[in-house]
Amino acid sequence: MGNGFVAMKGKRYLSGSDWVICTLDHTLKMSTCAGNMSQVVFMLDSPIDEAAVRHHLQNYVDHLPVAFGRVARNYFFNLAPYWKIPEKAGPAINLRVYHVDDSSGREAVLNVLEQTVNRPFQNDNEHLAFHLIQGGSRQSWFAMTFDHRLLDARGAEAFLNLFQQYWLEKGNPDVLDGIALTAPSGLTNWKKKFSAGRNVNRTFIALSRHTPETLPVPVQKDTGFRFALLAFGKQETGRIYDAAYREAGYLMEMPYLLSAVILAMHELFKKRGVELPVHYLIPLSLDLRSADDIREELFFNHVSYLFFQVHGEGVPERGALIQSIKEQMYEQVKSGLPADLAEASYLTRIAPLPVLGKLLHLPFKGKVASFMFSHVGKSSYGYEEIMGGEVENLFHMPRLPIPPGLGFFFNTFGGRLNLTVSSVSGMLHQEEISALEQGLREGLLPSTPQ
Repeated sequence: MGNGFVAMKGKRYLSGSDWVICTLDHTLKMSTCAGNMSQVVFMLDSPIDEAAVRHHLQNYVDHLPVAFGRVARNYFFNLAPYWKIPEKAGPAINLRVYHVDDSSGREAVLNVLEQTVNRPFQNDNEHLAFHLIQGGSRQSWFAMTFDHRLLDARGAEAFLNLFQQYWLEKGNPDVLDGIALTAPSGLTNWKKKFSAGRNVNRTFIALSRHTPETLPVPVQKDTGFRFALLAFGKQETGRIYDAAYREAGYLMEMPYLLSAVILAMHELFKKRGVELPVHYLIPLSLDLRSADDIREELFFNHVSYLFFQVHGEGVPERGALIQSIKEQMYEQVKSGLPADLAEASYLTRIAPLPVLGKLLHLPFKGKVASFMFSHVGKSSYGYEEIMGGEVENLFHMPRLPIPPGLGFFFNTFGGRLNLTVSSVSGMLHQEEISALEQGLREGLLPSTPQ
């Protein structure tokens, strides 16, 4: 394939996790306006040159035919689905430019970004779309919408980190050396896979003993997602992380953040008239890879999953809730659940996407989760600039599986914590979103600086 790529000719086998992501893409396309997509957004301190952006992006993507692949399978020779990689990159990149006034507030920009992330790709070989929002003389925003079948969240950040390196080195293709596009077919070690499947099945049976509380999903074929962004400054982020250290322990930010989300959501459910006892089920996705690992495993999906429950006559007070989250995390890691999920998911690949989509809903009677939670942690974008503009912030806007159609996505960049709330349009009323934002801010920030 050239340029230092390590790849099989024309294909890359999909893992079980990749196949689950493909299933979620299929179900989202069947129920909403677009597939399993997300968007990474750079907030810049100045306008950037549209012509230069278009030129360098096009040259960069031209080195990456994998970005124009598609899902394929040959039932006669090999059951394993794979990503069919064309010999050369596709047509011109999809880059759209928007203009907002200097006086336009954040909401006006978010409205544009909501439109871009809810716009479907043009065909099954397009998996990236780029957007440049010029904010007069003072600001700009650069966003990349990406197909989760091609990139996960930190992979998308690393993809643009590599692009910035390519930009700085004036189009040197050697920056792409060492990126692997190989993966095993996963058609061996069946005993290990079935053993992992039994362990996962036992876990899912235990999780499904109580039907989780959910919010109604007002799905129509043209339904999109809407987003709320809580962006914390460096001082606020420091206070949040200090509070996490005091209340949850060293390197225990995730239990602290999740507890704040659970408490805020419990208030929303109470206002919706939830009956006791309550049962909340929250899938969590996290990426534990190092920066070097992410660079080598740039494409496709490499996140791990955990599941958390809250069950009883109410939600425990903050300290007890954090302790419960930590105990559930320790128990699942000790039992090897994340590894078992990754191994057992290879067994799902035999099922066609529509069939697997229905099977995934069975254990929970269609109510898969109360909401979703993701903690990306430190950004894998390592530069302070992109294409000549200083990066003031970086955040994500994910479209989520339905159900539940509601999720909370944390990331940090430059010492700043961001929380994106993603929900199906019409699921939450504006006053509920405002109350949720207030509850989250109060739950994350200690009342006074320590």
